Formats: sequence, structure tokens, C-alpha cells
Amino acid sequence: MELGRGKVKAGSAAMARLGSALLDLVYPPTCLDCGAPTAAHAALCPRCFAGLRPITQPWCPVLGLPFEVSIGPDARSAEAIADPPPFDRARSAVLYNEVARAIVSRLKYGDRPELAEFCARLMHPAGMEFWAERPVLVPVPLHRWRQFERRYNQSTELARALARRTGLSVDTGLVARSRRTRQQVGLSHDARHRNVAGAFTAHREVLRRLNGRGVVIVDDVITTGSTVKAITRELKRAGVIKIDVISFARVVTGAELPI
Repeated sequence: MELGRGKVKAGSAAMARLGSALLDLVYPPTCLDCGAPTAAHAALCPRCFAGLRPITQPWCPVLGLPFEVSIGPDARSAEAIADPPPFDRARSAVLYNEVARAIVSRLKYGDRPELAEFCARLMHPAGMEFWAERPVLVPVPLHRWRQFERRYNQSTELARALARRTGLSVDTGLVARSRRTRQQVGLSHDARHRNVAGAFTAHREVLRRLNGRGVVIVDDVITTGSTVKAITRELKRAGVIKIDVISFARVVTGAELPI
């Protein structure tokens, strides 16, 4: 019996390799940014990959904003001191620059949900502090009409890709966007805050669904943090205590370009 199962597995693997090879012939893999040929799908060419700017330590222990030099393990950024966030920690994989913007744009608007796997490969090590606590991954929700228009929620795709790497669970129903809001792109800091204030509703049995676990909110890009802060406040009103945030990209004032 074991031998038979081994043959089935080997046959399935061979068929998968053949299917992948045929797919590459019909749709040759190209760079996510510039379109140059690559060795695999959903990848960047070496030149574009070098254009990504990973966020690495030293960073603010609260907001995950990078420091140019280390100023101590407990040193907080000016932003975290001036406006302490309601969540515990935020981490992001890369700075939001031209290359990151191209990836996010294709994931978000280009009907390319498979790009979430590429993003999750970089988000996984960025959130390494979180995973051992076995939190529940909660994607930033879209309003039902916007999700119908886009066909999928890019934050949900990111959360599911992270779940496959971490073994964590995803709860897409823990928070709902109960009010349709304007897109945040182009809005000022204050306008972003007003736009999402009161826009989210936690599930009435949120604590039972979590069963004592914390939450990691998953998003594609953090700009001012207005959206994840609004979700955090709603979850805290519902009784959730431990809340962290992770995103693929992070806008850092003065570092790259605005969103």
C-alpha cells in the first residue's frame, strides 16, 4: 500500500511539473515590475529586486519605522512618541517606492491575486516576532460592493499566503467594513482619519472566535496608519487585548514617494 501511494505521489508530481512547463511555454514568466524574462512566475528580475528596499533593524519597536543608526533597543520614533498608536507593534517588509508600488498596484487593481505569494515571502521574516504567539491573521476588510467590483480582497490574499507559511489561521469575518468609504489615495492625514472613523464593526462573538489568541491585522500598504488604527480601536472596544499589524510596504516620510 505504501508503495502504491508513493507511485501516485510521484505521478502527481510529474504531472505538476509537466503542467508548469507547458504554462511557461504559453505564458513565459516575466518580471513583476519591468517585464523582463525571469526564471519563475511572480518574481522580480535581479535589477528590480535590487530596487526593493527591505526594512531592517534598527527600527522603532512600536511602528517599525527604520532608524538610520541604532539609538538603543527601546528608543521610539518621533511619530510613536507624538501619536502613540492603539496597536502594540507594526512591521512592514519593504519601503514603499516605485518597485513596491508596481507590485501593490498589480495585486490590488490588476487582477493578480497570485502576487500575494511573492509579498508573503518578504512579510514572513518581517513579522517573525509575531508568529510564535500563534495569533489570528485578520485582513483589512473591503466593503462588500468594493470587493464585488475587484473580485477579491488583496489583504485577504496576503493573509492566506502568510497562513500557508506560518500555519496560523485567518479570520475574514472578525471585522467588517460596515460603511463604504472613499479610497484613501490622495487624502491628507486628517482626511484619512475622518474617512475611516467608525467604518468598521467587530463580530459580536469576537472573543469567542479568538479563544484567547491575539490578532495580527494584515494590509498591503501602511501610509498614515489610519485604517489599521480604526480597526484596532474597534477590536479593543470589543475586548481584544493583543493587536499587532503587518504590511507588505510602508510609506516613510521623506524616504521615497507619497501614496
